[in-house]
Amino acid sequence: MNEIIAKIKKIAAQNPDGFTILLPTLEHAKRGWVVALAETQDSFGDKGLEKVLRVAKERGAAIGGWDHKGKFYWDAVLLIPDKETAVKMGRENEQIGIFNIETALYLEL
Repeated sequence: MNEIIAKIKKIAAQNPDGFTILLPTLEHAKRGWVVALAETQDSFGDKGLEKVLRVAKERGAAIGGWDHKGKFYWDAVLLIPDKETAVKMGRENEQIGIFNIETALYLEL
């Protein structure tokens, strides 16, 4: 597990404005609405990343992250193809917004 965490942290360092990667390949996601799972909200540091990785593997989710004022946020995320379902899932997961990878549109909920 340490090797994959090191690889994810390297991706994060190269993409501080945000990224979404697929498991197990760690390839950047290219499409879909990104919806974070409520159970990984407020995940920070190495312990947070370990939790996010575990949840993502269990739920078949991707991993997202971004730096906000020097604090790196980690999330297990779902990639939803259509806006309507993404909005519904975002609300169910108590998110303040969702993000479309293809258009770079952030939609507040």
